[in-house]
Amino acid sequence: GTQGIGGSRVIQHWDLASNNKAKAALTAGEVDVFTMAAHLAIPDDGIANFTELGLTHNPNLRLLVQASWFPFDVAIPEKKIRENSQRDTMLISDLQNAIDGWRTKLESQVDPLNKQHHRQAVFIVPVGDAVVKLRAMVIDGKFPGIKTQSELFTDPIGHAGPHVQALAAYCNYVAIYRENPVGLKIPGSKTTDAQHEILQKLAWETV
Repeated sequence: GTQGIGGSRVIQHWDLASNNKAKAALTAGEVDVFTMAAHLAIPDDGIANFTELGLTHNPNLRLLVQASWFPFDVAIPEKKIRENSQRDTMLISDLQNAIDGWRTKLESQVDPLNKQHHRQAVFIVPVGDAVVKLRAMVIDGKFPGIKTQSELFTDPIGHAGPHVQALAAYCNYVAIYRENPVGLKIPGSKTTDAQHEILQKLAWETV
């Protein structure tokens, strides 16, 4: 099952008053893995609330929180990119620093949650780290068919093109199933087989 609210924090899904599929699924106790896509605003009470609800009804539940790539590429509002093409001049070290800061905030919420529940129930999916590695490969000319970083995204915000979409999917696949995704196919994907193989290996190594 899925539940989507554009650009949302997890707490907005928790507070959803009608047709809250997420709460209903967890309350039924039949969910093995529950995924969340975190917003930059951390801590997020929604992560804690869904964890508490889910583990109450299924003590073996695993909860995944995606640490995405950074919107507008930087954490400082004054330095946000205004055009997608500006991504082509970004330094990998700066991108990684932004991702490290976001992931560290998530860790500061997730670690106490796991301690509270006496086991590692909540896991971070490091999609942002994988995306930075992909961008480094593009810069180094090691990702066939893509010459610039900006080709991976559709706008300045950072909405994903097909290659980043596939990479994010593979990262979540690895986190959910704990299996190497090499050899999988995504129906209708606009990426080549060679690109898929690279993205699969990148996801496996990063997660």
